[in-house]
Amino acid sequence: MVLYHVEKNVYFCIFKCDAIMEQLTRIREMEQRLEEATAAVRQMEEAVERYESAQEAVGMLAAYLDSEEWRRDFADDEKGLLPQDLKRGVLSEDGIWNLLENNRDLASRMQEIADKILTK
Repeated sequence: MVLYHVEKNVYFCIFKCDAIMEQLTRIREMEQRLEEATAAVRQMEEAVERYESAQEAVGMLAAYLDSEEWRRDFADDEKGLLPQDLKRGVLSEDGIWNLLENNRDLASRMQEIADKILTK
């Protein structure tokens, strides 16, 4: 049997003091890991919900990039027919394309992570 007394975070051990100290250290470390992992999982849940909701917009942007409307909007911008203060990230030749590539890469990465977790 192991006996110990706690007083102001000072541990007085009567028997197997090293084992108790290792046990307390382990429990504290595992508690910290639990808190960090719980927070990360909660943040990931929120991020995945936002990411999933954004997929409709991603699809609409992909369709826009492949459309005659985008080509006309791009041409009109090149001719200087659009207001100078208009935000035009969607008219850059790489803006939507980079988003689509990043979206595919992220989906692939999430799938790899999920596969690792689910095959443990």
